[in-house]
Amino acid sequence: MTSVEQVKSIEEAMQIAIAQSYQVKGTTYPNPPVGAVIVDQEGKVVGVGATEPAGGDHAEVVALRRAGRLAAGAIAIVTMEPCNHYGKTPPCVNALIEARVGTVIYGVNDPNGIAGGGAGRLSGAGVQVRSGILADQVAAGPLREWLHKQRTGLPHVTWKYATSIDGRSAAADGSSQWISSEAARADLHRRRAIADAIVVGTGTVFADNPALTARLPDGSLAPQQPLRVVVGTREIPPEAKVLNDDARTMLIRTRDPVEVLRSLADRTDVLLEGGPTLAGAFLRAGAINRILAYVAPILLGGPVTAVNDIGVSSIAQALRWQFDSVEQVGTDLLLSLVAR
Repeated sequence: MTSVEQVKSIEEAMQIAIAQSYQVKGTTYPNPPVGAVIVDQEGKVVGVGATEPAGGDHAEVVALRRAGRLAAGAIAIVTMEPCNHYGKTPPCVNALIEARVGTVIYGVNDPNGIAGGGAGRLSGAGVQVRSGILADQVAAGPLREWLHKQRTGLPHVTWKYATSIDGRSAAADGSSQWISSEAARADLHRRRAIADAIVVGTGTVFADNPALTARLPDGSLAPQQPLRVVVGTREIPPEAKVLNDDARTMLIRTRDPVEVLRSLADRTDVLLEGGPTLAGAFLRAGAINRILAYVAPILLGGPVTAVNDIGVSSIAQALRWQFDSVEQVGTDLLLSLVAR
């Protein structure tokens, strides 16, 4: 169930729910990766759960099933407002009411107009409801991309790149393997394995011939592979690694980031891993929602920068971002930034 048997606060229980949702990120599409915890009146964790793959049970139902009769009178802590509609499974609010939980506490509201309204339904059935617990952490966690998709109708785009501390993505001769550390590369493969798609341009295919797969630490393919997307007007050779059988590949014959996102409208979490030209085009179009920069403690100099023209000619025109997090990965720093 969980190594934590007793919690001292609702916030601690919500942290467990968030951790549960991280474990299923990338496996639940089109449903959101939600985590749930059932805590009895003495503060003991009696059930935990997370959203199962599409067609399976939602987090609340999984946690309730594990709690069994101990759910009666207990507190259900969920990262997102329980759903209130019939899809492939019945509404989660039905399961909570039938289990006779006493209180439901959740992090963020369900923005889906069809599935929302769970809080009101629970209150009407006599269940106490609280919201907003660790909402910022929940919204910036595994639900980040799904919530963005619900708000905008478009996939969430994370631009990932590796660079030296002087902003170079390759040496003067074009060599770039490896700027980042082995730990940073492993971290990237972990992120690929939970993404819906990876986007590069034809220039990257010609220059690096990448496979664009997600691999485990032992080098084998991860069980889940993102869609590989190559954009641009040039034909790529049939022997290119990106066309092998390790994963599916989509070729989009355009250089327009807006058209690319429209072509990927059925996706939620997209990694942009293209070179400086493609990154510049996406930045100029305002099509990047998050930046993940792996910064290595090396100096390269030379002309190969991480991004080319982004339409900025003066400091006043600078595209300003704010740090979301900073962490050390191996010998590198991983900078996460979001738009202001």
